[in-house]
Amino acid sequence: MNARSRRDARIELLLLAAIWGGSFLLMRVAVPEFGPIALAGVRITIAAVFLLALLTWRGGARGLIDKALPLTALGAMNSAIPFTLFAYATLSITAGATAVLNASTPLFTALIAYFWLRDRLSPGAIIGLVIGFGGVVILVWDRISFGGGSGVWAPLAGLAAGFSYGIAANFAKQRLPGASPLRSAAGSQSAAALLLLPLTIGYGPAVMPGLASWLCVIVLGIVCTALAYILYFRLLSRLGPAKTVTVTYLIPLFGMLWGLAFLGETITASMLIACAVILLGTSLATGRLAQVFGSGAQPSVGIPARTGIER
Repeated sequence: MNARSRRDARIELLLLAAIWGGSFLLMRVAVPEFGPIALAGVRITIAAVFLLALLTWRGGARGLIDKALPLTALGAMNSAIPFTLFAYATLSITAGATAVLNASTPLFTALIAYFWLRDRLSPGAIIGLVIGFGGVVILVWDRISFGGGSGVWAPLAGLAAGFSYGIAANFAKQRLPGASPLRSAAGSQSAAALLLLPLTIGYGPAVMPGLASWLCVIVLGIVCTALAYILYFRLLSRLGPAKTVTVTYLIPLFGMLWGLAFLGETITASMLIACAVILLGTSLATGRLAQVFGSGAQPSVGIPARTGIER
């Protein structure tokens, strides 16, 4: 890759982080009118239609039925469940704080890989996991960051969403190795849309949401889900998974900045400290810190290429 291509890839990485960071802002705006389940269902349906149209245009729709079961499981764990949980969390947690909780995803991915796939955990990785989850405790401990009356359920929903993403990443590594990224994305989103359809209808808003909420959901579906998939897989092919996964470190920054700029949210000291601690733990747990300092060490736990979010 020449210098110009590397520069373009870095710009695309920042763009992807900005898009995924903005998804928490959009959810926070739209979820009061749609409700968490309907918001997730409509968002996923829009993304599925877009991705299926693109896949069909490229002539790659064949073979989806053969992988129906694993794609359905992936759609549930990587979209239907976490999108709903994050939407619920944004009812009472700021967009910035929710984005910080999302940064726990690589920690869960590494931990699940250890117990499920028997991936090796070095002493440094274990320390990183402990530090990372310590950052989560810091964020959850300060109720001021979450607004009055939210209790512990909203932050727990955000953590459960990160856990679901971690299961999905390891599941994809085990059950869908070498699968076409676009086919996996289109198939899993379509399955997730069908899974949520009855609940989306049953828990739909009693009053038609306003134009602003609809625009947010459309952007969530097309830009933050469908186009973000395409951009992410493009980066995987150009930069490889080790560099592309660094987008995780940038999402909380953009999540907090968008919340501050457009919703007037407060970036508290506990949010900044928690974010720093979580990202430090993540970098240790995944071996990324050693790579940055040029030790040549490989990640202790290989993080499977993310199949979807966050988003």
